[in-house]
Amino acid sequence: MIIQCPHCAKGNRIPNEKLLQGPICGACKQDLLSLPINANTGQFTDIITQTSLAVIVDFWAPWCGPCKSFAPTFQASAIKHAQKIIYVKVNTEAEPALGSQFNIRSIPTLAAFKYGKELQRISGALPPAQLEQFVNQLIAA
Repeated sequence: MIIQCPHCAKGNRIPNEKLLQGPICGACKQDLLSLPINANTGQFTDIITQTSLAVIVDFWAPWCGPCKSFAPTFQASAIKHAQKIIYVKVNTEAEPALGSQFNIRSIPTLAAFKYGKELQRISGALPPAQLEQFVNQLIAA
């Protein structure tokens, strides 16, 4: 799968089996999974179907105030749980087909996936403790 580095935006081809080994960017040498990945339609399917790790997706939009206020909480969780869960952000304004495909009616919406199947969904800007509970359920699953 190709993962865009969240630090320098370079594309990196990562075999699925290497995702659990702390992949680093070939260009900037930073951890590819330490920050949320901004996914487009083409990358999204690969990310949610080709990994054995759980994937948590933040469906958001740049005009959304709660989305903006939730972004630091989501990023802090990504840093804390790097290598345990893949964090992905999908801008529903830039990727309306994904928002439609997953029936996103309010933002922010978090959806959890494993092996391409949606496990759980929750809407709204979560406080850190509630996001931590959501993430811990995914890690345990």
